[in-house]
Amino acid sequence: MTKSQNYYKTVFISDVHLGSKHCKAEALLSFLKNMRCEQLFLVGDIVDVWAMQKRVHWPQAHNNVLRKFLSLARKGTRVTYIPGNHDANFREFCGSEFGLIDIQRRIDFETEAGQRMLVIHGDELDFAVRYSRLNRWVGDLAYDSLMALNEWIIGIRARFGLPYWSLAKWIKSSVSQAEMVIKRYEEAGADLARRQGYDGIICGHLHFPSVLNIDGIVYCNDGDWVENCTALVQDFDGNLSLVAHRFDHD
Repeated sequence: MTKSQNYYKTVFISDVHLGSKHCKAEALLSFLKNMRCEQLFLVGDIVDVWAMQKRVHWPQAHNNVLRKFLSLARKGTRVTYIPGNHDANFREFCGSEFGLIDIQRRIDFETEAGQRMLVIHGDELDFAVRYSRLNRWVGDLAYDSLMALNEWIIGIRARFGLPYWSLAKWIKSSVSQAEMVIKRYEEAGADLARRQGYDGIICGHLHFPSVLNIDGIVYCNDGDWVENCTALVQDFDGNLSLVAHRFDHD
């Protein structure tokens, strides 16, 4: 480990969306190269099969991300992959291993502090995603349009030397209806953990990173590598926190 590397007990990453033009693969590669961990959880939507069904966007950086995951596994990091809804095709392989990467549907995880956490992707908490194919299609189309506008704004701001600012993140934080959906999702996650006897839940899916205490239940969302470029990390004392990777936009 070099002096510049951060060393964590455990790292949780989700919603990378390899194969989508919105994926921040270079930022993720930079993060992975500058950290070490004993265990890495890939908490779903690592590959965006939905996006690739419409148009494949797979530059070399996307290959490099997959190679880095495999390299970490070969060098001793325990890597577990929990497929999400955008890569649900891989759920049929749960219980098997690929290139030293363990594939599971969900994980019962215990922190160094003794907290028992349920680890799932999180689409199980999203009624619209799980239940309505029409809502999924409409939502996906609207999200693509929002992200295209988001990237345009980021590009304009970068050209004028202004700091990074995300329209998508602002909408989620400021629009009351979006706030209500996020709150319901977080409460559903905490309720699921409580009903199943866990101390907390770790998930992704929402693209809204947070660590909360909801009526005594720990709710953690590790964010994404499309809008926020965040990971959830556990230190060697069992503390869970978010880290945001700083990156430059072209």
